[in-house]
Amino acid sequence: MTDKRDYYEILGITREASVTEIKKAYRKIAVENHPDRNPGDEEAVSRFKEASEAYEVLSNPDKKNRYDRHGHAGLGGNGGASPFHDVQDIFDAFGDLFGGFGSRRSRPNGPSRGEHLQTTLKLDLLEAALGCKKTVKLKRSKPCGTCRGSGAKPGSSPETCDYCQGRGQVVQSQGFFRVQTTCPNCGGRGTVIKDKCQSCWGSGFEEEVVELEVSVPAGVDNGMQLCLRGEGSPGRGGGPRGDLYVQIVVRDHPLFQREGIHLICKIPITFSQAALGAEIEIPTLVGREKLTIPAGTQPLDVIRLAGKGVRDPQTGRIGDLHAELHIEVPRKLDAEQERLLRELATHDHVHVGPHRKSFWEHVKEFIHWGGEGDAGDEK
Repeated sequence: MTDKRDYYEILGITREASVTEIKKAYRKIAVENHPDRNPGDEEAVSRFKEASEAYEVLSNPDKKNRYDRHGHAGLGGNGGASPFHDVQDIFDAFGDLFGGFGSRRSRPNGPSRGEHLQTTLKLDLLEAALGCKKTVKLKRSKPCGTCRGSGAKPGSSPETCDYCQGRGQVVQSQGFFRVQTTCPNCGGRGTVIKDKCQSCWGSGFEEEVVELEVSVPAGVDNGMQLCLRGEGSPGRGGGPRGDLYVQIVVRDHPLFQREGIHLICKIPITFSQAALGAEIEIPTLVGREKLTIPAGTQPLDVIRLAGKGVRDPQTGRIGDLHAELHIEVPRKLDAEQERLLRELATHDHVHVGPHRKSFWEHVKEFIHWGGEGDAGDEK
């Protein structure tokens, strides 16, 4: 995961580059290293793929934001592996950016890869921080069992498209220009189905519900994606399946707040513990830990526990736990607590509020006063 080049470096742009600048930089590199312009040059193909991977991320606001915050690790537990299996995937995704130069390659009657799928996986903070294995359940397509994916009624088969003669594309003349487009009759497949399968109605696919195990690496965070290769929709003509992208959602935790690889825990302490110092136990992700509170601790002071945070899935570095100390003021004092605090206030020469009589103390005084008044009237 650490040997991947920086995407901004690949495209030769800064992090402040606009969408237009990102597209312009990618198009320049892609055209220079296009496979049609550099036949047999594997290094050019490698640069072409590398630039396309960088553009795929930086042109997407959500992915760009995650990449800026977490690097390649922010794009998934696999370190942000390339979403492209081959050059054709790039043509299919960004071919329109090349201005007609080798922007698309026809695959009439040939196998084509299936579509990518996406699902969501919700995790507790502990599961995300320490890693785990989870199961996701989803609906996806599979080749029709009746026609074996051909879409044609058993006993028949797809026929060559008469409109494009099986090429999947047609050429249209517009004045001095000749434009090649996808065949409108067969949709680029080169074949048409006249007798459709009654099970899948010619689609070649039927729905299935599957449960897949996901290995969640330690340290994943909200917005990251995990990629399950070959678990997407099936391809046509025997082509490979697409991929399944698992979007990570981490639930809020009642004790810990996460900031990157660091954790914040708000610890309540008493005034006496803050003033005199104390040793208490606080929770961590893996158990309890002793925390020494120095005498004279102030409200919102933070004590750092190194290495008690979350592991970075890219570098392996472990963050810290920041214990934020909150001094709690009791809402109700017993008589001894009130006496001691009033003595402290007298010692510190500070003004404090007078003793507040309770409701029942007021009732007693009222009854006693009423009794004396009656007695005085009788005299």
